[in-house]
Amino acid sequence: MLSEKMQAALNAQINAEFHASYLYLSMAAYFESQNLLGFANWMHKQSDEENIHGMKIYHYINGRRGRVLLSPIEGPKTEWKSSLAVFEDSLKHEQKVTGLINKLMDLAIAESDHATISFLKWFVDEQVEEESNVDAVIQDLKRIGDAPQGLFIIDRELAGRKGEAETEGEDAT
Repeated sequence: MLSEKMQAALNAQINAEFHASYLYLSMAAYFESQNLLGFANWMHKQSDEENIHGMKIYHYINGRRGRVLLSPIEGPKTEWKSSLAVFEDSLKHEQKVTGLINKLMDLAIAESDHATISFLKWFVDEQVEEESNVDAVIQDLKRIGDAPQGLFIIDRELAGRKGEAETEGEDAT
């Protein structure tokens, strides 16, 4: 069983993951309004992943005979100055989520909750990947500056991103 403190912290993380999903969906809508459909695709996939992450925690709480308590999701930002600004906000958000995951891990360690420590390890590793993926796009956007041809190429590249559910079976090949 989960302690009340751990259960509350995990419930707060569910909210953070669903907020992240909502934020990335807002970013996708922004890119669609700019006719950057590859960028929008990348953000749609990111939104889906965040939803999956929230559900992983949801199922974990239930599996430990805890109680999931959902709370209101804060409305996301809706306007940005540029594609680069969107991805810079995305990186800031991922860094915030990394901090939240680290605090969850600290709590699990303090409570000697070995099952939750094991469960959270996946999220710790995932956050390293999340920050790296966003930073790679930021570096590409900085490299091209204001060149519309470069934006076109990056948009085409991002259109090929597959989602977490689409790539799960590919590891076996």
